Amino acid sequence: MKRVARPITAKYLQNAAAFYLERYPSSAEGLRRILNRRVAKAKMLDAPIMDNVQQAIDVVVARFVDAGVIDDKAFAQTKARSLHRRGTSSRVTRQKLKMAGVGGDTLDEAMEGLDIELDMTPAQREQRAAAALARRRRLGPYRSADDRKDHRLRDLATMARAGFAYDVAKKVIDAKDPDSLDEA
Repeated sequence: MKRVARPITAKYLQNAAAFYLERYPSSAEGLRRILNRRVAKAKMLDAPIMDNVQQAIDVVVARFVDAGVIDDKAFAQTKARSLHRRGTSSRVTRQKLKMAGVGGDTLDEAMEGLDIELDMTPAQREQRAAAALARRRRLGPYRSADDRKDHRLRDLATMARAGFAYDVAKKVIDAKDPDSLDEA
């Protein structure tokens, strides 16, 4: 049974954007991508699409930005804070924010804002994120004493894949115990 797509109209785009934003936080560019995907899906299903659909998408996104529903700075700050708590490196955080549609200046402001909020330098923030990843994944000092030596290289590789520099990863993985990570 072939699925029938609804016609793409300005009202449809407005409702789709509102429905999406009720469930997920987004940047302006992220919402634009979502709406463009809806239009592409409708084209594949041969649904009627209004003329000048790109202009309609821009108008819908602008309405949500003007209403304050979409705030790229707040979105970037919140996302950066959340990723840091999970143990994401600065490099990967920047990549994820770029993929979410956050621009260069807003991205830099979010990272600087995170440093100010946490009252630490970028190096200290990176160290704390690495420790959070080690705790979450049970690496280095969070392993049992028997497993630590056997899994050291594997743990360092995990930290490298997560985007941490070798010296930061080595410091975290080679820490004596979890308490020494908290003190540093």
